[in-house]
Amino acid sequence: MKKLSFLIFILVVLFLIGGGFYWFYRNSVPLSNDVSSRYFLINKGASASQIGSSLEKSGFIKSALAFRIYVKFSGNSKKILAGEYRLSPSFSLSDIVDQFLHGPEEIWVTIPEGLRIEEVAVRFTEALAKDAQFVEDFLAAGKGKEGFLFPDTYLFPQETTAEKIVEKMLATFDKKVDLKIKNGDIILASLVERETKTAEERPIVAGILLNRIKIGMSLQVDATVQYVVGTSQKWWPVLSQDDLKIKSPYNTYTNLGLPPTPICNPGLSSIKAAVYPAKTDFLYYLHDLNGAIHYARTFEEHNQNIRQYLSP
Repeated sequence: MKKLSFLIFILVVLFLIGGGFYWFYRNSVPLSNDVSSRYFLINKGASASQIGSSLEKSGFIKSALAFRIYVKFSGNSKKILAGEYRLSPSFSLSDIVDQFLHGPEEIWVTIPEGLRIEEVAVRFTEALAKDAQFVEDFLAAGKGKEGFLFPDTYLFPQETTAEKIVEKMLATFDKKVDLKIKNGDIILASLVERETKTAEERPIVAGILLNRIKIGMSLQVDATVQYVVGTSQKWWPVLSQDDLKIKSPYNTYTNLGLPPTPICNPGLSSIKAAVYPAKTDFLYYLHDLNGAIHYARTFEEHNQNIRQYLSP
């Protein structure tokens, strides 16, 4: 009796295994004979489960579960890059995964707030696997556009040109910055972007910088000097006392008012802060070692903050 029960158990297991393999095979073959192709977009951060569900809903595969099983056991679940792919319902499950592993036709590139044009050029060069000449082309196309290369997440084909990227970034700026911008607003916004850490403090820092301008006080913004002395080794270096004395129209320690041009490409939060600064009587600010900001109305209060928050 025990032998019979064991035999039945083995047969059931074999049946389930066979059924599982048959199910997987049926869900791995092409969905149809339609050889036409369509674009399929994988968003940044999408998981294998989300990709599978999207493939099934878009009519490219029979089963999202089969896709998840395939990429997990083939070790490819973490190798699929975000971007745009060209797929066909006539592709088998393995064909689709192979297409993913070859890389997207269009690639997501994220440009964070506060980068200078050289950094933006390098980001696109690395993401799109371009050569060093692309950096030079980008700098040429973006000459005089510092501050207006809007930081955002973009989707570009690998073969795109630097000129087209710059055009897209400028168009994105025009689309998203629907504010009445006065002369100097973007310059101020670029300083605010480099000097602040949170959206809440940006209008206050913008107000402080404008207060300094009104009373004829130098802005003393380190980032403006970093913009002058920075190199490809470190675009925003720690400054020395000699750096603060450098002769340059961008040095806001030795010159009054704003620098001649933006020093980076600010985000919308900083631009809004420059256009709508907070009304404040503060003249000084600093960030402590934990990144929290502290304001002061007088130089004496500022020195007290330095002793309290920055002294060892």
